[in-house]
Order: sequence, then structure tokens, then C-alpha cells
Amino acid sequence: MNHFLSVHDVDSIDRLVNEAIKIKKAPFADQSLGQNKTLGLLFFNQSFRTRISTQKAAENLGMKVISLNIGSDSWGLEMDEGALMDGNKAEHVKEAAAVLGRYCDIIGIRSFAGLQDRLSDYQERVLEQFKKHAGVPLVNLESATRHPLQSLADCITIAEHKKVAKPKVVLTWLPHIKPLPQAVANSFSEWMCGSEVEFVITHPKGYELSPDFIGNTPVIYDQKEAFEGAHFIYGKNWSSYHQYGQILTDGRDWVVDEEKMALTDNGFFMHCLPVRRNLKVTDGVLDSPQSLVIDQAANREWSAQVVLKELLKSL
Repeated sequence: MNHFLSVHDVDSIDRLVNEAIKIKKAPFADQSLGQNKTLGLLFFNQSFRTRISTQKAAENLGMKVISLNIGSDSWGLEMDEGALMDGNKAEHVKEAAAVLGRYCDIIGIRSFAGLQDRLSDYQERVLEQFKKHAGVPLVNLESATRHPLQSLADCITIAEHKKVAKPKVVLTWLPHIKPLPQAVANSFSEWMCGSEVEFVITHPKGYELSPDFIGNTPVIYDQKEAFEGAHFIYGKNWSSYHQYGQILTDGRDWVVDEEKMALTDNGFFMHCLPVRRNLKVTDGVLDSPQSLVIDQAANREWSAQVVLKELLKSL
């Protein structure tokens, strides 16, 4: 593995998941692998679980960690080639990425979608510029279009809790008070399409995701119908892809509650967090034994650690 930007950098999802579960049982067994190695974490956006879990994973491997909030801890970075830099960006990514690549052995980057320009967001300019100029392996800590560390943690969680060989997994749209990117939904869809599951997506009309991420996955516009017989319900909000970044409906009736979960086959509820209680999912679901949200968050440590281990082995 040279980079970890999406599922396309992974040779086998099952192998990576199984390796992560092994690491979970002996988290400090590979400390010599990261000795005298440095991980740089760059945050263009806020972070809670991603920052802490990735730093913890790196330290489990014996790495040193440098964390930087771009724009507040550093100069703002210009991403455009050939830009006349007479605005508020004091440094170009060409120099910043190249210098950071001299300081760090691996770089993790978090940079969300702006939700104003779909073409720009889906070009992943921040990741692509660092990939071009840093000269070291990169880890996607959530980008404009994907969140692969979260998706890997989700796969670990499903593997640990599934009760049938090929579980039914439903990705459901949830209501929200503001437009959110498609990154988590895109990424989860990609990883599920490569996994041994029966995958279904449900959302109101108008919230279709890009075909590049969902492939031939069935889309059901009736949420209750989609929930029937499901083993895992994965809840997430996203804004419109085709009417880019827009909220098309209030959608409050899409909240996941106990009545809807009763339609499943004693199914588990999953969410990447943070979650707005009783807007997206009720307290009764989140606080029930069927809620896996804390397990998912805990597995972020192991998804990060198995990825960092793979990258360290390639240095």
C-alpha cells in the first residue's frame, strides 16, 4: 500500500479487517515498526474521533505525531496552480507539502467538501496536490468525497457483530438542520459494494448519490420497506448530489425510531458520530443494546492502526 485514500488502495477488504481484529488483541506488538518514524496530521476542518484515534494508533506503533490545524496553527494554503497570491493565502501547497514530506514519514489530511462547486470538490484538489508534492504516503482522514478510515472501522464492526454469513446492510438517509457532504455515504457504499453483504440504500427522492460510488446497489425510496429483515441499519445525512449541496426536504419523518427498528431482523444501528439525538435517531434507539455507535468509534483506533502498519511496511 503506497497511500490510503480510498478502498481502491486496498488489495483485500477481508484481509485488512481480519488484520485489524488481530491488532486489536495485541495493540503494542508492532512498536518497533514505527520507531523513529513521524506521522504528520493536517486538519483543514474540525475533528474529534479522527484526530484522537489516529494519534493513538500511531503511538501504539511507536510513532511520533505532529498535529497541525491549517489556517489557525499555520499559514493558509493556496491550492491553485499558477495563482497570483495577493489574497489571504500566504503559502502555496507546493512548498508546504514538499517541506512536510521532509519532516514526516506519513501524512494524514482532513479536508471537507465546500458544497459550492461539485466539480472542484470531486476533483479532491487538496489530496491530489499533497500526493503530487509531498513525496510520502498519505492517509485520507476524510476528504470532500470519502471517509475511508471510518468505512474500514464500519467493516470491522459489522464483521464482529454479524450473525449470518451475508447480512443485509441498509444505508439510510437521515434528516439534518444543515447540508452535509456525501463523503461518509459515498465511502460506506464503496466499501459495502466490495464486501460480502446484501447492500441496500434508502433515501427520499432527490438524494441519489453518484453512480461512481454506489454501482448497481438497489435504491428503495420507502424507508420502512428497506428496513424489513435488515441486520444492520447505517444512518447518515447527506445533501443532494445532483442539486449540489442543497437540502431538498425537511425529512423529519425519516428519523430512525424504535418502530422502524422493529421491522429489522433484530438489527443493529450504526452511525459515524457526532449524531443529533431525536432529530436523526431517537434516544430509545441510540441507548438500546442494538446501538453500535460506541463500538464503531472505538474501532476507529484499529482501522487507523492497521492502515498505518501497512504504510510503514512499505517504507
